[in-house]
Amino acid sequence: MNKNKWRIKGKSLLSSYTEAEKNDIEISIHNQLFQSSLWNSAEVVAVTVSLSHEWSTQPIIEKAWEQGKKVVVPKCNPELKTLTFYNLQSYEQLEVVYYGLQEPSPAKAEAVKKEEIDLLVVPGLIFDRKGYRIGFGGGFYDRFLADYRGVTVSLVSKKQVTRELPFEGFDIPVQHIITEEQWLTI
Repeated sequence: MNKNKWRIKGKSLLSSYTEAEKNDIEISIHNQLFQSSLWNSAEVVAVTVSLSHEWSTQPIIEKAWEQGKKVVVPKCNPELKTLTFYNLQSYEQLEVVYYGLQEPSPAKAEAVKKEEIDLLVVPGLIFDRKGYRIGFGGGFYDRFLADYRGVTVSLVSKKQVTRELPFEGFDIPVQHIITEEQWLTI
């Protein structure tokens, strides 16, 4: 199966969960993250602002704020297909951009250097046991990860993990995958 077919399968899978199933999975994966040494040692946590059909990142953002961690969220540059992360201290710093995404407003938030990010929560649709992922297709994260030296983790359901995915030379695997039932370290 090619990447586009995997992407379609992943989107379909994410939309198939009932609200109760989604909530149970989120509680489990968030709790595992919050109890981990990865989380406890991170001072700067990078995470997207999730859309309703994705695993919620709101608890991650708010737990980090509560614990005095710095939260940074990405702004996409569609022309260059790059990500710049900005310090998020309040939801008031967000603006709605294309496809309903919420991103930081550069006028209201300060950019953060890649080297400052300790823990990066990487989104995706389907993952394999080697840490490779099928994302939403823009290649933004693979470009960012090419020279990122911090820790990467993805939070997914067990149904989003498959044995093997197609990957190319520029694809960068994540280091850890947390599901509702297991923790995979690559």
